[in-house]
Amino acid sequence: MSPALSAFCRLYRRLSPAELQGLRHVYSKDVLFADPAHDIRGIESLVAYFEGLFTRVQQCRFDIIQVMEQDGEAYVRWEMHFVHPRLNGGRPVTVPGVSHLCFADSIYYHRDFFDLGAMLYEQLPLLGKGIRALKRRLNS
Repeated sequence: MSPALSAFCRLYRRLSPAELQGLRHVYSKDVLFADPAHDIRGIESLVAYFEGLFTRVQQCRFDIIQVMEQDGEAYVRWEMHFVHPRLNGGRPVTVPGVSHLCFADSIYYHRDFFDLGAMLYEQLPLLGKGIRALKRRLNS
């Protein structure tokens, strides 16, 4: 595994408010980070995003499930486990996802793919009940 990818996996396995400065060592200064809800450019904006994230969640951790790497690109399959006081009644939520990474000495492109509905909308009291009922109906 490349040094940049190893550093990424190590950081996300122990990601916490105390470890956020490690983002500066893993990502390039002009990193592009995108997920279903965000489009973030630059390391300073990325660090600020994670600082904000950790002020809203009570817990957040990542389990790295699988890493596939080839020629400066990688796909990392993971599970995010988090607790947010306003989601799922304050109980833990697990969301599977995949990160597409491009890197040389550091990561300059990071796009996350995950189900935003499973992470957010399904965890809200009234909206979640309706979405889950709709999913059951679509699956029958």
